[in-house]
Amino acid sequence: MPSPDQPDLFGESAQSVAQPRPAAQPLAARMRPRVLADIVGQEHLTQADGLLTRLIRSNRFGSLIFYGPPGCGKTSFAEVIANETRSRFVRVNAVMSNVAELRDILSTARCAPGTPTLLFIDELHRFNKSQQDLLLPDVEEGHVRLIGATTHNPGFYVNPPLLSRSHLFRLQPLPVEAVAGVLARALADRGRGLGARGCAADAKVLADLAVLCDGDLRRALNALEVIVLSLPEGAAVTERELEVFARERRIRYDADEDEHYDTISAFIKSCRGSDPDAAMYWLAKMLAGGEDPRFIARRLVILASEDVGLADALALPLAVAAHQACDFVGLPEAEYALAHATLHIACAPKSNSATLALAAAKQALAAAPVQAVPLPLRDKSGAASKQAGHGKGYRYSHDYPENISGQDYLEKPLTLYTPKLAGPEAKIAERLARWRELKAKVCL
Repeated sequence: MPSPDQPDLFGESAQSVAQPRPAAQPLAARMRPRVLADIVGQEHLTQADGLLTRLIRSNRFGSLIFYGPPGCGKTSFAEVIANETRSRFVRVNAVMSNVAELRDILSTARCAPGTPTLLFIDELHRFNKSQQDLLLPDVEEGHVRLIGATTHNPGFYVNPPLLSRSHLFRLQPLPVEAVAGVLARALADRGRGLGARGCAADAKVLADLAVLCDGDLRRALNALEVIVLSLPEGAAVTERELEVFARERRIRYDADEDEHYDTISAFIKSCRGSDPDAAMYWLAKMLAGGEDPRFIARRLVILASEDVGLADALALPLAVAAHQACDFVGLPEAEYALAHATLHIACAPKSNSATLALAAAKQALAAAPVQAVPLPLRDKSGAASKQAGHGKGYRYSHDYPENISGQDYLEKPLTLYTPKLAGPEAKIAERLARWRELKAKVCL
């Protein structure tokens, strides 16, 4: 049976969900939606003819996984689904749960087949492989219907067998207007919200608070509660009250999580796309979020060869110098070196010819037998090598005009490098064309 803090939403206790929640709960918990129509900002999931709405209405669904950033409504969806399908609702937090608790929950569900059990696992990504595998038989047999909530990409953190048995729904960060609308309702609601205190706020103040909370409705509601409770009854919430939150605003950026990978991806693509403004924005976000500056510097070193290359040969030593500065100087001053290298790479002409040439060389090695080193190019050190003819016929390049001897350096010549016509690399293209002409003349 569910514990006191995990109410049974089947039968009598289902009615209790419709009652006001205890005032001692945080505002975000008291204002949690009760029906699907109350969930804001996720219209792609709550629309009347949408897949999720139809699944809930028909009560014919298996396991569900909700994936999205903090405070976007994952828990609200789980509670609403349990309420509307009149299911026995058991809530587990993966941080505090263990195998023994899971076994007890699953055993109880098997003993009550007539009462649908909806098992909600918050932070599902924190369950290890063994814990996730433990769920599989009961999910497969329908003893429980799993609803998992995660801020991490399920493709990386949820076992493939469990993921394949679940419908995956992605939630988006809530737009400012959606968050501000809920904040306004919370201020006016006398039953569950803060209406009894008689405080008010302009629409702009609520919108500014929503902006500060980066689409996290839970964070916005709890911030509003702190502000209102710190004011006398009937007072107005003004921009002045938001100043402390603005000063202490935390950028949503967690190392080794989706925000980390998404932001560095945006940074790399902005540099590659020659947009210095966007590149600096994403750089500033990473630094504000506490990213390791050496990680950023390593990405700049890779960018310098992968995407700038011979179009600006200074990019690589500059990126390496920025990486050294991170250790030599340290934060916060190393930020200047990172900004310097970022702007140089974003504004540099671009060429991926080194990347393409390396890929072509690897493909040539994989597609045909490995070529032997031609005899003239082999090392002739030692008597045995000389007797074998190593080095015989080698043409010393400096003895020929422009160092072009006409000699082949592969038994079967290949064309792997094609210079781009950006920046100084255009001169390389001209030089190679000139050398091909000279070589053809020498070989006549």
